[in-house]
Amino acid sequence: MFWKILGVVVLVWIALAILGTLIKALFPILVISAIIFGLYLVYKAVSGSKDKSPLGKF
Repeated sequence: MFWKILGVVVLVWIALAILGTLIKALFPILVISAIIFGLYLVYKAVSGSKDKSPLGKF
């Protein structure tokens, strides 16, 4: 029983380590893409185009 509990703890620890590394690596990409998308929405709002796309309705 002890080894099963220890095995589960080790597996959870490894999973959290991998998940933390992925989040740390992908967070800058997420921030940059959110900024670019926000700038795109601002550009579409300011340009006043007559495009009827769903993004123009924000």
